[in-house]
Amino acid sequence: MSFHGKVAFVTGASRGIGRAIAVDLTRRGADVVLLGRDRVALDATAEACAQARGGVRTHVVTADAADQDAMNTAVTDVVDRFGRLDIAVANAGQSVDSLLVRLKADVLDQMLSVNLKSAFYLCAAVARPMMKQRSGTIVLVSSIVGLMGNPGQAAYAASKAGLIALCKSSAKELGSRNIRVNAVAPGLIETAMTQKMPGAARELLIKQAALGRPGTPEDVSGAVAFLCSDAAGYITGQTLVVDGGVLI
Repeated sequence: MSFHGKVAFVTGASRGIGRAIAVDLTRRGADVVLLGRDRVALDATAEACAQARGGVRTHVVTADAADQDAMNTAVTDVVDRFGRLDIAVANAGQSVDSLLVRLKADVLDQMLSVNLKSAFYLCAAVARPMMKQRSGTIVLVSSIVGLMGNPGQAAYAASKAGLIALCKSSAKELGSRNIRVNAVAPGLIETAMTQKMPGAARELLIKQAALGRPGTPEDVSGAVAFLCSDAAGYITGQTLVVDGGVLI
């Protein structure tokens, strides 16, 4: 899969899955724009991209993906700078666990803003230039928790399930302009966020996986690259589960 001449925009690119996606797209030849709130971590991602494939352009945007004005400005800047926008990946995400009866309004608002509203803003912003060029692909990073639920993660699960509905509706709206929208639903992936999980919960998810191991960020980035490629040219509105066989 080659993305030579393509321009990609990745949110939540500071670390973990987002960094792996950015590096993978760079390795395959795409110019990549990285958006996140942590400038130091974004610069580290940019350096990893440079090491993966020298000569490919990388641009860093320090902004909050849940800020609609900031998202619109960032996308406009991408198009002005590169002349086009071919790939957009909504990976910004956060998890704060809380039992339903103890769930506070600010935690719910935070989960919906970071995990769901940011993806709405991304889809709306990138749709405009993609519709003009009559091509593009969008991938939303959901979670298997959005498909199966999980105790203590009602807010997180609801926000991730919302991404799947957003994916389907956006695919129907944008398909006539040759824009594809898909989602990936990772299982337990070894990142800084999942390392904070209680040991018993981690072991249970690993035991439930048919492959008997946690995934890596590169497992997810490979799936994202496939959905962005011509090999997936007739796939839209779908959710690709990357969970090692937990949900089978």
